[in-house]
Amino acid sequence: MGKTIAQKIFEEHLVDTPFPNTYVLKLDRVFCHEITTPIAINDLVERNKDRVFDCTKIKAVIDHVTPAKDSKTATQGKILRDWARRQNIKDFFDIGANGVCHAIFPEKGFVRPGYTVIMGDSHTCTHGAFGAFAAGVGTTDLEVGILKGVCSFREPKSIKFVLNGKLKAGVFAKDVILHLISTIGVNGATNCVVEFTGPVVDNFDMEERMTICNMAVEAGATSGICYPDEKTIDYLWDFIKDEYGTKEEALKAYSKWRSDDDAEYEKVYTLDLSDLQPVCTFGYKPDQVKTIKEMEGTPVNQIYIGSCTNGRISDLRIAAKVLKGHHLADGVRGIVSPATPKIYKMALEEGIIDIFMDAGFCVTNPTCGACLGMSNGVMAEGEVCASTTNRNFNGRMGKGGMVHLMSPASAAATAIKGTITNSELFK
Repeated sequence: MGKTIAQKIFEEHLVDTPFPNTYVLKLDRVFCHEITTPIAINDLVERNKDRVFDCTKIKAVIDHVTPAKDSKTATQGKILRDWARRQNIKDFFDIGANGVCHAIFPEKGFVRPGYTVIMGDSHTCTHGAFGAFAAGVGTTDLEVGILKGVCSFREPKSIKFVLNGKLKAGVFAKDVILHLISTIGVNGATNCVVEFTGPVVDNFDMEERMTICNMAVEAGATSGICYPDEKTIDYLWDFIKDEYGTKEEALKAYSKWRSDDDAEYEKVYTLDLSDLQPVCTFGYKPDQVKTIKEMEGTPVNQIYIGSCTNGRISDLRIAAKVLKGHHLADGVRGIVSPATPKIYKMALEEGIIDIFMDAGFCVTNPTCGACLGMSNGVMAEGEVCASTTNRNFNGRMGKGGMVHLMSPASAAATAIKGTITNSELFK
């Protein structure tokens, strides 16, 4: 019987099976940020276990509230900063060099096909775009990962999406993943790895694959995953070229991280996305999805373009294409947060920042702040935000606020109109 990519990764990294259906895996990477990691650090210190399993495999960033907004968030940053210095964590990205974790870590080449990755952040599944098993974990698992370089998981059951057809102009990766979540529901992939395959995924670039894997957790998945291919190699080449003589050699080595044709799945969904329309969420669950056309005319107070889902350069380019020559509607405020300093620089060089500013947007430093209602874009009660982020939970971006998740193109068009609307540019 064949094996899924998750089963192959588990088999390669297996350390122990202490209980039935419990697999202790060796970790290739442990990622850390200043919101969840300080709790783990403080507990390790109290237990006289203030050490790390391998300072080269731990990567850390201050990204959720940056710069600090108050004494509490400043203290969280200080705990992470002091720990990184104490443990000789070379790859620590402090204010000025920092970016949104799930954007900057791939950008630095820290994720490879076949890797195991954990972080105290639910959207760690983003990194599955590279053919890795990447999962968000709780504080105890994060502590063990930092200290011992291992983490335990349940048996890796898998769900497979085969995405056929060709997307229409104006339909993007964000529309695809919202559609898939609405298809299976927020619990449809609980305790499973979700594989994204088929022509639609093959045609996606790495940034689009990161978008769909990022939101796999919104369907309950432990991890989302794509098979490594030539696009994966091209993205990683500057980081792996000393390991392989040619890209062909790298592709051959990484090709083992694909599911076998006769692998077994919990479920397989085969969908033709040729007729998919731009969509957005309504209500307070990520599976509550309607077409933009059905939501047209819904007024908004704020537009937010950024986050680990849609704050990359391709996202900013798409939004800028829609916005160029236009301005925010009266009474609507716009915020854009490039996800990393590199993306910010590229946007500056390409004139994208000028387009946003000419349209009336506030351009902020890279940060996660607005997405989870902590800083740089929190809404007031009763306000509505059209957002490229990943969660529309009640109060997510501010107590009593409503979030409509959508693509950068739809968000930019909504900014101009002042109500939810499709982008005319892509019709």
